[in-house]
Amino acid sequence: MKLFLITWFVCIFAFLSVKSTYAEERDSTESKLQHSLGLDFKTAYVFPTDRFFKGENAGQTPIRKNLSAHLKYGIKFLPATYLGKYYPYAVQGIGIGYNSFNNPTELGDPLSLYVFQSSRIVTLGRRLSLDYEWNFGASFGWKKYDERTNFYNRVIGSKINAYISFGVSLDWRITPASNLRIGAMLSHYSNGNTRFPNGGINTIGGTVGFVHCLGRADKRQTPGNLNSDIECGVLFRPHMSYDVVIYGATKKKDVLLEGDNVILIPGSFAIAGLNFTPFYNFSKFFRAGLSLDMQYDESANISEHIADINPMPDNTDVKFYRPPLIEQFSVGFSLRAEVVMPVFQINLGVGKNVVCRGSDTNSFYQIFALKANMTKNLFLHVGYQLYRFQDPNNLMLGVGFRFNARGGK
Repeated sequence: MKLFLITWFVCIFAFLSVKSTYAEERDSTESKLQHSLGLDFKTAYVFPTDRFFKGENAGQTPIRKNLSAHLKYGIKFLPATYLGKYYPYAVQGIGIGYNSFNNPTELGDPLSLYVFQSSRIVTLGRRLSLDYEWNFGASFGWKKYDERTNFYNRVIGSKINAYISFGVSLDWRITPASNLRIGAMLSHYSNGNTRFPNGGINTIGGTVGFVHCLGRADKRQTPGNLNSDIECGVLFRPHMSYDVVIYGATKKKDVLLEGDNVILIPGSFAIAGLNFTPFYNFSKFFRAGLSLDMQYDESANISEHIADINPMPDNTDVKFYRPPLIEQFSVGFSLRAEVVMPVFQINLGVGKNVVCRGSDTNSFYQIFALKANMTKNLFLHVGYQLYRFQDPNNLMLGVGFRFNARGGK
């Protein structure tokens, strides 16, 4: 699926730009980056969000477990670099994971390709800390729904799906170069409403991992929580910055007719939007603000403009009038919070449309987005929007510019 290929390559491109963009220092000749390899094993519980997982499948067996193995390559900035002083515990990299749901015929055994980032939350001892990690990318090799050959599978509608995961772990430093990690992780797989069905898969479970640093290990074991300005030798001053994001995507649309008959409208619909967000930067890790959000959705409120229904038993032959622009365009305000780390930022938002017409746009909405810095001011934006905290709406693939950016890239 093209949109998710674009999503994944955007994230990988941002990571690969690290060496050329972030590791440049004028006054140091020592190594700029610390490289590492990691191996994780995960066992997870599959939430029974559909009858398919409860046993209504070809094997008539509940699907409850997900097993996966992950190989990861990461880099960390050393003290010679500005970002090494600013974020001494942050590790970012790329990973590949093999997944099994014990149902290869109907779900497949997909591979996940993703970028990840981890860092310390709090130090618990000389060799022990509590860390977090997120993964964001795409998963390939799914067996998708087919009305003839795979009709039980009503949760996966495409061979390529997004992969999002977040977890926390206890990190035990066995040697200066090796770490053992034990934790828990929540994961989500879906296609972003670009194909139907889009029920998605959600899992939660435990993970055990081993990380080994290549070359010279960073021997810092500074006590304390998230690194302080004094600890880093870098002084942060709170300030305002301003993000402008332009994005687009496509989506599928289904319509509920009389008698609870749901049909999928042929073709795809265009999405375009713009966000303007003034942020107050409270610290080098966190900023928040109020965002002005404008979006055009070609499919919005189309169910309210049915032109004709062919009198067939299943009502599959349906024609629609094009809704007026005011019903396809919305303007809203959202509260945004953003976690700031090297290369990537995680953006979360909750908002309400105030200029809108029709049930599809007159709603609360939620946004999850990943920003990948290309320069100090320019970044790539990969986001996902929900309505009413549960209804998938659309992807948000775009580019952004940051005014009054300060500090590292």
